[in-house]
Amino acid sequence: MEEGNSQDGRMNVAGDSSLLELDSNRSENTEDIEIVVNVGGVRQVLYGDLLSQYPETRLAELINCLAGGYDTIFSLCDDYDPGKREFYFDRDPDAFKCVIEVYYFGEVHMKKGICPICFKNEMEFWKVDLKFLDDCCKSHLSEKREELEEIARRVQLILDDLGVDASENRWKRCQKCIWKFMEKPESSCPARIVAILSFLLILISSVVMCMGTIPELQILDDEGNHVEHPTLDNIETACIGWFTLEYVLRLISSPNKLHFALSFMNIIDVLAILPFYVSLTLTHFGAKMMELTNVQQAVQALRIMRIARIFKLARHSSGLQTLTYALKRSFKELGLLLMYLAVGIFVFSALGYTMEQSHPETLFKSIPQSFWWAIITMTTVGYGDIYPKTTLGKLNAAISFLCGVIAIALPIHPIINNFVRYYNKQRVLETAAKHELELMELNSSEGRPGGSRSDLDNLQPQQEGKEVPLWSSRLKVSHSDTFIPLLSDEKHYRTRLQSCK
Repeated sequence: MEEGNSQDGRMNVAGDSSLLELDSNRSENTEDIEIVVNVGGVRQVLYGDLLSQYPETRLAELINCLAGGYDTIFSLCDDYDPGKREFYFDRDPDAFKCVIEVYYFGEVHMKKGICPICFKNEMEFWKVDLKFLDDCCKSHLSEKREELEEIARRVQLILDDLGVDASENRWKRCQKCIWKFMEKPESSCPARIVAILSFLLILISSVVMCMGTIPELQILDDEGNHVEHPTLDNIETACIGWFTLEYVLRLISSPNKLHFALSFMNIIDVLAILPFYVSLTLTHFGAKMMELTNVQQAVQALRIMRIARIFKLARHSSGLQTLTYALKRSFKELGLLLMYLAVGIFVFSALGYTMEQSHPETLFKSIPQSFWWAIITMTTVGYGDIYPKTTLGKLNAAISFLCGVIAIALPIHPIINNFVRYYNKQRVLETAAKHELELMELNSSEGRPGGSRSDLDNLQPQQEGKEVPLWSSRLKVSHSDTFIPLLSDEKHYRTRLQSCK
C-alpha cells in the first residue's frame, strides 16, 4: 500500500514538473505559443498573439494558466492532456466556431439554427462580451428573450390564479374570483358559459341595430316619425343592461383600475354602452334645454355610435386580435402603400385632366375632381360615373389601374407574414406555458410522495415570517427541460425550452 502511494506521489510530481517545463518554454515568447483546444470533439489550434487581443476572455487565460497548476487549468477547462498539450471543453462546437470570430474579425455572428439564448450562454462561458455581437443577432436575441418573458408572465398568472393567499381578506378573494370569472373563460365551466352568452348578446345587439333601420319593422310615433319597434327596443335595452353589468363587474374586480379604464378594448366597451344612456338622457331631459329637432338629431347621431359594439367581438376572438396585431406591425408597409397610391393619384389625375381637355364633352372639370377618378381606377373599382373619352385618356387609365394593382399587391405579403408569425407565436407560447405547468406538477409530485394537482392548494412555504406566493415553491423544484430561468433568481442548467422554435 505504501509502495502504491509513493508511486502516485512520484507521478504527481512528474506531472507538475512537466507543466512547469512547458510553462517556462512558453513564457519566452507569447506570440509563438500554440493553444490546442478540443471543443465537443472539434480540434482547433489558436495562437497566443491572436488570443492576447482580448485578455479577459477564457481562451486568453489559457496562455498563462499552466503556471497555476492543475487547479487553475481545471477551473478553465473540463480536461487537459499534458502529452498532447490539449485543452478539452464539453461545449457546443458550432457555437464555438462563431465565438472565435471575435479574435479574427472583432465581432461575432450567430449562425442560423443556433438558439439565441443558448448562444448568449456560450458567449458568457467563453467570457466574450455581448457588445461584440452583431446588431442583427442582438435583435434576434431580444426577440427570444421577450418570448421567454411572455411565457414566464403567463405561467406566473396561472399560478397566481391557482394560489390562495391567506393574508387576503374576504373582499380581496371575492374580487379575484369575480375577475377570473369574467376575464378567463377557461378557468371554469360557468365562466365559459358567460363568455359564450356575452358573445351571443353582442351578435344579437348588432343584428337588432341593423333590423331597426328596416322601414317595414318601424312604427310611427305620435308626431308621425318612424321609430324602432318596441320589441327591438326592449331587446336592445336588455343587451345594454348586460353589457353595463359586465363592465361594472370587471371594473370593480380589476387589480389595476387605471390600466383597466385606459385599455383599448375597455374604451370600446364604454363607447358601446355610452350612446344608449346619453340618448336616454337627452330624450327625457334634453327637450327642456333645447329644441326637439336638435334633440332628435343628437340622439340619431349617438345611435350611429352603436356600431362600436361590433368591435367587442375582438375580446372573444383570437383571430381578430391577431389581425389587429398584424396591422399594427405593418404600419410601415401600409404607409408605403398609401404613399404609392397618393403619388399615383396625383400624377394620373393631372394627366387625365390635361388629356381630356381637348374633348368637348369631357367629364374632367378640374384636377381635384379627377382625384376621385384616379382613386376608383387605381383601386380597380371603376364606378363609371367619370371616365376618359379620348385615346390618350384611355391609355392613361390603362396604365393607372395596372400601377394600382402592383402598388396594392406589394405590401400584402409582409402583412400576411406578420399575421401568420404572430398567430403561430401565440400558439407556441400557450403550449409552452401549459407544458411548463405540467412539468412543474410532475416534478412536485416526484419530490413529494402522492403529489397531485390538489397539492397546489397545500403548498404554502414560509420565508422570514412572510407569506410566499404559491408558485415560488413550485419553481424551486422545477428542473424540467422547459424551465424558465426568468421566473427564479437561482441558476439552472441550459434547457430545451431555450432552443429555437
